[in-house]
Amino acid sequence: MHPTDLASRLPGGASEIAGAQQVLATSESTGQDRMRALHASYRHGGRVSDLEIYPNLWAGVGLVRGGAGTALVGSHSQVADLIEEYAALGISEFILSGYPHLEEAYWFGEGVLPELRRRGVWAPPGAVPTGSGAADGRRELAASGPGHRA
Repeated sequence: MHPTDLASRLPGGASEIAGAQQVLATSESTGQDRMRALHASYRHGGRVSDLEIYPNLWAGVGLVRGGAGTALVGSHSQVADLIEEYAALGISEFILSGYPHLEEAYWFGEGVLPELRRRGVWAPPGAVPTGSGAADGRRELAASGPGHRA
C-alpha cells in the first residue's frame, strides 16, 4: 500500500493530525520528540509520502498515534522484503498492527505470510520452513502470541 493510501486509513482520518500533534507535543518522551521532529516537514506543508524514511518504511502513522511507530508499506512482496531484511539483522519477533485492524490482519496473513513461508523465512509453530531460506542459514521468524494460529 502506498503511504498516501495508508494516511487515509489512519484512525480518525487525516483531519485529526493537527489535534493529535498538539497533544503529542506535550509529551516528555525523547522518542516522541524525535518523531515530532521527523514529522515537522509534513506539518509545514509537506506531503504524506515525505515520511517514507526508508524504502517501504513509513513514519506517518505517528502523526495521529503516540510512540515511535512506523508502518511497513507496499505490496505483499515489498513488505516481505523488508521483514526479511530485519530478520537478516537478527530480529526474529515483531509486533504488528494495521488500520483497519481486521482488514490488515487478513491482508498480511493471506499475502505476506505465504510469501515469507515460500522464502523459508517463516513457518507456523511446529512446521518446517519450506523455502530456500532454511537451507542458507537465514533465521526463522517466530510465530507466537495471542491470536496466532498454526
